Amino acid sequence: MRDIKPIFVFLLIALTHPLIAKAAEAGSIVSWGAIAFDSKELDANDFVAISAGDNHSLALKSDGSIIGWGYNYFGQSIPPDGNDFVAIAAGSYHNIALKKDGSIIGWGSNYYGEATPPDGNDFVAIAAGDDHSIALKKDGSIVGWGAGRPEQDGYPNYGQAAPPTGNDFVAIAAGNMHSLALKSDGSIIGWGYNSSGQAVPPDGNDFITIAAGYNNSLALKADGSIIGWGYNYSGQATPPGGNDFVEIFLGHMQGLALKSDGSIVGWGLSDENHFDQYHGQTTPPDGNDFVSVAVGYYHSLALKSDGSIIGWGNNSYGQSKPPIGNDFIAVDVRGDTREYSARIYYTSHNGVALKKDGSLISWGVAGIPPSGNDFVAVAAGDQHSLALKSDGSIVGWCWNYSGQATPPDGNDFIAIDAGWAHSLALKKDGSIIGWDNGEPPLGNDFIAISAGGIHGLALKSDGSIVGWGYNYYGQATPPDGNDFVAVSAGGLHSLALRSDCSIVGWGDNNDGEATPPKGNDFVAISTGDFYSLALKEDGSIIGWGWNGYGQASPLDGNDFIAIAAGYQQSVAIRKELP
Repeated sequence: MRDIKPIFVFLLIALTHPLIAKAAEAGSIVSWGAIAFDSKELDANDFVAISAGDNHSLALKSDGSIIGWGYNYFGQSIPPDGNDFVAIAAGSYHNIALKKDGSIIGWGSNYYGEATPPDGNDFVAIAAGDDHSIALKKDGSIVGWGAGRPEQDGYPNYGQAAPPTGNDFVAIAAGNMHSLALKSDGSIIGWGYNSSGQAVPPDGNDFITIAAGYNNSLALKADGSIIGWGYNYSGQATPPGGNDFVEIFLGHMQGLALKSDGSIVGWGLSDENHFDQYHGQTTPPDGNDFVSVAVGYYHSLALKSDGSIIGWGNNSYGQSKPPIGNDFIAVDVRGDTREYSARIYYTSHNGVALKKDGSLISWGVAGIPPSGNDFVAVAAGDQHSLALKSDGSIVGWCWNYSGQATPPDGNDFIAIDAGWAHSLALKKDGSIIGWDNGEPPLGNDFIAISAGGIHGLALKSDGSIVGWGYNYYGQATPPDGNDFVAVSAGGLHSLALRSDCSIVGWGDNNDGEATPPKGNDFVAISTGDFYSLALKEDGSIIGWGWNGYGQASPLDGNDFIAIAAGYQQSVAIRKELP
């Protein structure tokens, strides 16, 4: 949950610990667990194709490799290795990719077998829907797999994975639970779920491109005009007029089209007709240098002529605008799962990063961070964020229902941290101030702070630790001793780093999160909600505790310089090697 040693604090108190030298370095950000991305991989200009899933994205590079980012609960944002891919298709929670030899590989959610393509080396095109996939073969026939195949029992079987017979198909498209195919004579055929007529295309033989969305469909005609049909609540089946379109794309309730001049137009879901689900995904960026587009559930991507990618729309999982670059010096993440209704749970993720130039970038529910280049530290809470400025003042943003994003006035702060719905700040005189979690301990001899879920920890100048707040599991009752150099407060557990570079833990230990590994080579600790991470002297990371989404299974390597553990997501800064 915290990268536990704010750089400026330790410079101020002149502690000579191995982390100090490392933390000042800049590097790229990598993330694993519920959200996955690599900021260095995305900062490139060698992409040739893009595809957007529910809350994740894919890109194909010119060398034939694939990168993914965003929502990763089923591993859908971590594509297979290889440099022989020629096409990609992102479904809701699964993906498929076409290889140079004509075979197909799949990954991600596979409940209905949607990520298990058939054998063969004669495929020429692929399409991924909600829980089904289809592929076009070299002989012009279509095969399908996943939900909706003939032998499947029960819901959701609308025959979406059971294409018609024939060898005269030239293009395919997979929607939510329906599919389309373009025939060599320019006509379209549809099958599968047809609640709004989305699987019954218009008559005609002048169609050249097709697109299938949630419960609606589009077709591009030879004259450059677009026609739409099916569910039209947000106007997504009513495309704009004109005859200068060259590509069409459909998402959940929004459509995009690429024009012959390289610009993009969008329609459908908007703040006027569906405010709670509108994230600006139908408002593409200006420009005339776009060559392709991809539409996800509530986010969109565009490929530019220079090989770079731009994204917009919902960014709850970093799917549209994750951090890009290799100049990050600090990062923090947080998250929580809360009951949204009697049977639905809403998972929030919040990430914020500090760049070498003093500017901020964020993803998830963090909202838009303040502009400027005078920030020196960041902290991510559940659904709010904080940043410390070089003048010693603090700014907060995003959710503020308990006042957690409204820091106190003043210019004498040297450290910050954010919990679930509370915040802490350390002042230059060694005192602590907190808001929305009771009162932190009095005194002027504190040198470091850490905000947990609903408890806090503070390190004193004599090397001892004090805790306060919620203490049902004993997470706010630290061990005795005066040899501690760092603290980290998790959701319901806590960790401390000793001067001999060993780690101790206490509090809730249901998943082993408060039982750190033995050893004396650790230089940094970070606690998530039910798991923990530690950075070793050799630059490698170790994780333990709950690992339901792989968040406690860090990436391999010995080039890490900072760590942060969240709810279901972990991030690290990777040193730029020569």
